[in-house]
Amino acid sequence: MKLNLKRLKAERIAKGYTQEEMAEEMGWKSRASYVKRELGYIDIGVEDFVRIIGILGYDTKDISIFFDEDVH
Repeated sequence: MKLNLKRLKAERIAKGYTQEEMAEEMGWKSRASYVKRELGYIDIGVEDFVRIIGILGYDTKDISIFFDEDVH
């Protein structure tokens, strides 16, 4: 399974959050901290992912929508 960063971005936009607002909600000092994760430059840890989906209004039981099967 692989985290679908495009889906994460789409959900953020659909919920009306900017990258800066997400960074603020996460307690980070700059937008860049969020952007680097959303673009895949920095891996999103489990704790951060759970916080992000919570901000977006999702429960941990709904996390499967954010993942793709990694089929070769």
